[in-house]
Amino acid sequence: MNDPQPNDTAAKKPTGNAQKFLFMLILGLVLGAIATVMAMRALQARKDHFPDSVMQVQQWHLAQLRSNVEHSRCSATDTIPHIKTLREMANDLEPAFPDLRDDERFVKAASGMRAALDTALGSPPLNCPGVEKLVADVGGACKACHQDFR
Repeated sequence: MNDPQPNDTAAKKPTGNAQKFLFMLILGLVLGAIATVMAMRALQARKDHFPDSVMQVQQWHLAQLRSNVEHSRCSATDTIPHIKTLREMANDLEPAFPDLRDDERFVKAASGMRAALDTALGSPPLNCPGVEKLVADVGGACKACHQDFR
């Protein structure tokens, strides 16, 4: 006679643990990636961003002076604000790099940059060749330091 509930045990395939292992592997990879990102963020938060910030601000203002020369905007009103900011940021060079504070080459390069900026503030460049010379002088001071310490 017909059995109302057929015996399906013969029709079922035996299932292994492969799906469970695959799921656990993917879960472990995702959790590992999340933990790695969290650890990297924690390490990054502990880093002192002041030295990089000083360099980026100085680089931006020097690029603005170069751009002013390229676009023939070399009046005092276009250049003096950038020169003033560069000079103020030059005061932060030694505090930004405390490990180099006692290095004679670093102190000389920082002083050279401040001297070039002081000269420019004392008699601001009023034409593009003057601004171009200032950019070359400040760029040279930056290059002197970067060759030794970057």
